[in-house]
Amino acid sequence: MGKLESRNIEKYFIHDGKPLKTLDGIDLNVEDGEFVCIVGPSGCGKTTFLRIAAGLEKPDEGQILLDNQPLNNTGPDRIMVFQEGALFPWLNVQDNVEYGLKIAGIPKEKRNQISHRYLDMMQLTQFATSYTYQLSTGMKQRVAIARALVMEPDVLLMDEPFAALDAQTRDLLLVEMQLIWQKTKKTIIFVTHNVAEAVMLGTRVLVFTHRPGRIKKEFKIDYKRPRISEDENLLPYQQKILAELRPEVKK
Repeated sequence: MGKLESRNIEKYFIHDGKPLKTLDGIDLNVEDGEFVCIVGPSGCGKTTFLRIAAGLEKPDEGQILLDNQPLNNTGPDRIMVFQEGALFPWLNVQDNVEYGLKIAGIPKEKRNQISHRYLDMMQLTQFATSYTYQLSTGMKQRVAIARALVMEPDVLLMDEPFAALDAQTRDLLLVEMQLIWQKTKKTIIFVTHNVAEAVMLGTRVLVFTHRPGRIKKEFKIDYKRPRISEDENLLPYQQKILAELRPEVKK
């Protein structure tokens, strides 16, 4: 029994008046503390699967379980970080990070105590009173990740959170993300188009097929951390994953 489990997840969307199958029987068991990355061609259902796990979409067949309990709705036990941070521009960094805690009714002093830990972890302490329009794209994503972590979710769901970043910023955040995962021991499911990114981050990498999405193959990445992008020892993992992925992209 894993931390989060999907059983035979199927999903259809209506396209030109006809049902279009997006996911075709996704069975996945994610253990507590795993960092699972999902790669696949555009439109294969990666994000749809993540949204179903978050409770933002309903599957047409199958179910998602957390600690062996079926899930039907959203909840603070699963927090999703999107490609765009979706921060509130009228709030400063600290207030953005504390927003979920405030909605949950956590007293101000306790909110401050919790947020300071994650602001420090994400190297944002000196920008706590800054507004989001004053931040770079990379720093905004740090704020979005901190806002998710303060809620202490059982599972952190991440949908291409570094896709819009420049290469240098992304490489820095990929190392920091590994350190944060090691500190927090969070269960993370991370969707990306970037195979090198998946290999750097994942304990496992799942390759989805062309639509309808199925799990074609999984790879265990048993390599020391923190992993860095220029480490040539990661190339064999990337090459094996790309060999499975390329035929799906060409379909």
